[in-house]
Amino acid sequence: MTEFLWPVRVYYEDTDSGGVVYYANYLRFMERARTEWLRSLGFEQSELLTRDQVIFAVRRAEVDFLRPARFDDDLRVTAGIAERGRASLTFEQRIFRAEQEEELLCGARVRVACLDATRLKPRPLPEGLRREIERVG
Repeated sequence: MTEFLWPVRVYYEDTDSGGVVYYANYLRFMERARTEWLRSLGFEQSELLTRDQVIFAVRRAEVDFLRPARFDDDLRVTAGIAERGRASLTFEQRIFRAEQEEELLCGARVRVACLDATRLKPRPLPEGLRREIERVG
């Protein structure tokens, strides 16, 4: 699958007292990129909930924090599928400064589970979503 790219600007609220992005906010940036990736495929999470009774939850995240991002940095966050399971997707994600794509700030491998919204138990990806993921590839 081709890598999806989402721009993020670092705001003051994203930083700690030293002007460096607080570590947990990298996960928020990655979440936004995964949501926008899904939207780019034509799927809104709110519609998946109401139509298919499906939600997604992070099951596992392995994150490497390599270099700091700072207030007002223009970042690029990527999202690409590394593995597809029957009821899960594993993403490879990277964050880098827009003007320095070779300088990786943060990298992660994030496994997301597809859950039945009522029972909160794993369930297969909705058929339409699975087909679209296979199509883009």
